[in-house]
Amino acid sequence: MPGSGPVTILGIDPGLTVTGYGIIIAEGSSHTAAGFGAISPPTKAPHAERLMRIHEGILDIITEYQPREVAIEDFILGYTRAAVAVGEARAAATLAAARSGLPVTLYKPSEVKQFVTSYGRGSKEQVAMMVQSLLGLSELPTPADAADALAVAVCHALKRGADALVAAAAATPSPAGSRPRSRR
Repeated sequence: MPGSGPVTILGIDPGLTVTGYGIIIAEGSSHTAAGFGAISPPTKAPHAERLMRIHEGILDIITEYQPREVAIEDFILGYTRAAVAVGEARAAATLAAARSGLPVTLYKPSEVKQFVTSYGRGSKEQVAMMVQSLLGLSELPTPADAADALAVAVCHALKRGADALVAAAAATPSPAGSRPRSRR
């Protein structure tokens, strides 16, 4: 539940060649990067081995950082071959989270950009610069896949914070006698 102390979030930008990951600690409106990087299976490795390496890499990250929630970037429809490869990497990462008993939330790239840059079509550079600013990093996070993964984690933290505010507002009773007036 948001607001009940710090929560560690694992953000993942899946890809068959490079899967970025970013770990943040979110507490209220404060977000701190705890780690980030990329899993890069050998490009000449057989397809199944690359997926296994992504799966095992995510399990290792989960073991090391002990996140409570996982956010994964979903793929964009339209590029069938890329969507299949990203979908397979996403499945390997999702399976690792599920094996660890962690909840997974998927975000479209436009959602991530909207939450992080306030513009759903921001460039990768804009996203990386906003991630750097929001997390107080001294340098842009690299590689780009790690910056994207941090953006997914920040998006999740901001969305869960917004959802908590909406839930709190809905749960707050209206002051006595201040019912909305109907228009006639």
